[in-house]
Amino acid sequence: MFVLQRMATSHSLFGFASSLPLKTPTSDLFLKSSQFNQFPAKSLVSVSGRLAESQVNSNSLYKKRNGVSTSSVVAIDLTETAIITEDKDAVEASEQNIVLPTNGSSERLLRIRHTCAHVMAMAVQRLFPDAKVTIGPWIENGFYYDFDIEPLTEKDLKKIKKEMDRIIGRNLPLIREEVSRDEAHKRIMAINEPYKMEILDSIKEEPITIYHIGDEWWDLCAGPHVESTGNINRKAVELESVAGAYWRGDETKAMLQRIYGTAWESEAQLKAYLHFKEEAKRRDHRRLGQDLDLFSIQDEAGGGLVFWHPKGAIVRHIIEDSWKNVHLEHGYELLYTPHVARADLWKISGHLDFYRENMYDQMNIEDEFYQLRPMNCPYHILVYKRKRHSYRDLPIRVAELGTVYRYELSGSLHGLFRVRGFTQDDGHIFCLEDQIKDEIRGVLDLTEDILLQFGFSKYEVNLSTRPDKAVGDDNIWERATSALRDALNDKGWNYQIDEGGGAFYGPKIDLKIEDALGRKWQCSTIQLDYCHKVYDKLKANGIRTEVCHGERLPKLIRNAEKQKIPLMAVVGPKEVETDTVTVRSRFGGELGTMTVDDFINRIKSATQNRTSL
Repeated sequence: MFVLQRMATSHSLFGFASSLPLKTPTSDLFLKSSQFNQFPAKSLVSVSGRLAESQVNSNSLYKKRNGVSTSSVVAIDLTETAIITEDKDAVEASEQNIVLPTNGSSERLLRIRHTCAHVMAMAVQRLFPDAKVTIGPWIENGFYYDFDIEPLTEKDLKKIKKEMDRIIGRNLPLIREEVSRDEAHKRIMAINEPYKMEILDSIKEEPITIYHIGDEWWDLCAGPHVESTGNINRKAVELESVAGAYWRGDETKAMLQRIYGTAWESEAQLKAYLHFKEEAKRRDHRRLGQDLDLFSIQDEAGGGLVFWHPKGAIVRHIIEDSWKNVHLEHGYELLYTPHVARADLWKISGHLDFYRENMYDQMNIEDEFYQLRPMNCPYHILVYKRKRHSYRDLPIRVAELGTVYRYELSGSLHGLFRVRGFTQDDGHIFCLEDQIKDEIRGVLDLTEDILLQFGFSKYEVNLSTRPDKAVGDDNIWERATSALRDALNDKGWNYQIDEGGGAFYGPKIDLKIEDALGRKWQCSTIQLDYCHKVYDKLKANGIRTEVCHGERLPKLIRNAEKQKIPLMAVVGPKEVETDTVTVRSRFGGELGTMTVDDFINRIKSATQNRTSL
């Protein structure tokens, strides 16, 4: 059976091999759509996509960092950074009529930004001799560098920029040097840079490369850089902000100071970028939320928890009413499900294995553990499997505006974009395999209808295919990819192929929308997954098979033994990942974990020899 899941602002046709197996006719397909990452569970194939959510949970503005970055930002500047989309070779700044290059379209710009990170680090250590350096890559709109140093101020940034200008003006050469690992170790020890020592230990390739700025400062680096600091236009460089960042992105490690800067090829480009950034600031939803009295986040209640004020609440009410009407018109039935559930449900669904770091601690209620829900998927599956369904009932479409809770560090919270509790559109479609294409097309149509209501008419669509690490055989992947491709072709949307960009359990369609400033936002994803792979393979080999679910594993085993079932195969997240089954025999007890093909061969051999396993 397949599941298509559809959720707010993103279309994903992706796999949700659920540990909540569905006892349905063998030809059933369960389709599921969602904006957020899904995880394999047991004996369930899924398709997903999303449409609209009351609060957007988006990726960090700097979601694609280049270089060797291993720290994560835990404090955010007070102004929202403008994004110059990395997906076009160039973007035209609205009022300046200046074409802004990207790292992908201009290697010179990339080199400038990388060298600026080194120049900034040199300037910081000149001004603050006790500062320890870590890493400093180029990023989408500029560069950053992390320092182990006392907290910096805006006044400090001005001093650092002034020192950078001096270094740039001296036109110092950038010199590449190759050294042995032992030599690099000696040099790092000599200048007492513990973070660089840790970085050196993580570098597997040899020789080790070092870049010098003149003969005054050096750093472990693979490049590339400009030939000399004089190749940088000091009037095209600006330091933007400082934020806290944990070393290696680990909250148990040192809090560092991360300085962000932007760099361009010319002063005109910098001015165009700053104009773009001001426009983004003027449209900042946090500012609008306060000015228009729409919502707030109250310190007394905690960070990342949104309070909708009367004006905001009525806007939300109108949007939700429209959402409900549109879904009813498209044949969906509405659901309301609990915000908490027994912890065992999240273990069965696979969330505790694959998503634990994003979930809150469990609550002990009368000696039973409960968990706030991070997703709605298991609830919808429970509603579906409450009774038997005929294939004549399919497709069955259900949808919910479900509030979910995700664990987020306080420093990563950001208005409505990164919160701890939010409401999302979550829909699931249960259908037959030959209905997949039409149902995916229906999800695309529904998404378009809703986005057009909010003025989003420009899309960028990518079909992401099988990655290097994936489960399932080539035939299933091809069928899944073909279903997505057929739906896109039928829709008439132009799309690009993102080779290897799919989830490990299924291909997907990624949809990005363009806002008023030309920024691209991930909006929808549609993925296809595998749940009855083992079931289908056994049936194809003439082996009578039934999927059982809905209880804890020990009870399922006891029930099978009472019914004198000769063989039981457990399929969970670990088995899905390794393409295996764990087998138990009524006669021989535990037979261990084996491949599906090995399991089939053993059954055939026992059948031919009239023996038991």
